[in-house]
Amino acid sequence: MQNAKQRPIQFILLFYLICFIFRVIEYLFIRTDQSFIGEAFIHKLVGIGLLALAVWLLKYKWQDIGFGTDKVWQGIGIGLLLGGVVYAIAYGVEMIMHTSAGNAPSLGFYATSYAVQGNRVMQDGLLLIVICIVGNIINVVMEEGIFRGLFMKLAGEKYSFAIACAFSSLLFGLWHIMQPVRNVLDAEQSVPGAIMMALMLVVTSALGGIQYVMLYKVTGTLWASMSAHFVNNAIINLLHVSTAAGPPDEMQTVRITIAQTISFITVLVLFLVHRAKHKRQAAS
Repeated sequence: MQNAKQRPIQFILLFYLICFIFRVIEYLFIRTDQSFIGEAFIHKLVGIGLLALAVWLLKYKWQDIGFGTDKVWQGIGIGLLLGGVVYAIAYGVEMIMHTSAGNAPSLGFYATSYAVQGNRVMQDGLLLIVICIVGNIINVVMEEGIFRGLFMKLAGEKYSFAIACAFSSLLFGLWHIMQPVRNVLDAEQSVPGAIMMALMLVVTSALGGIQYVMLYKVTGTLWASMSAHFVNNAIINLLHVSTAAGPPDEMQTVRITIAQTISFITVLVLFLVHRAKHKRQAAS
């Protein structure tokens, strides 16, 4: 495994390919996200298992990839606060826009399965809400642990922070192309439309990956990025805006764009301040 640290890109790509194969199997054949569960969680549980195996083989400790125990509550608090504030603003703007248009908006709390073309499955039962929350926890542990934890640590063994960040974030962007691919195979979307959706997902997810890397760097713990990531996913699945004039969440894309733009700018400012502080300390 020493060779993996000397040639991290090859190891990361192999690890990514194995995880992606399980993702393809679940999205195209098992389709858990299209069931009453509403979440593709099986390949993510497999990913967590593979992450544990990689940590053991590489002789890392869990704190080496961001799962330290000294900043758990601080990190969770930072992430929840960041996610909560930006989405409070985003929902507020959306409600104002609907009200100004005379659409009489209202909030609804129920579980759905997120889809770019429109959320699927509306369930207000407690069990479905709990499943949604648990599924999102599994999701953020796997994705943050692998993309921000393992990949950043391993790539950082040989490459600069900027290169490691760009590489892991690009892979995170590509991780999200399965929905448009499945849409084409199921004849639910045209190839040009799927290509445009895939490009949008890759770019926005890669930017989200960069944001979570910066948050990890600023706080020194994955708990902050995990909790911010959790709020981003869970609130989309659980808190919805309805109007008398149209379907629920018709401005969902606008809402997410507002929240993620504010969040990205906030984290970028914190990152730049953090970096400048460390440069001053290193120079003194």
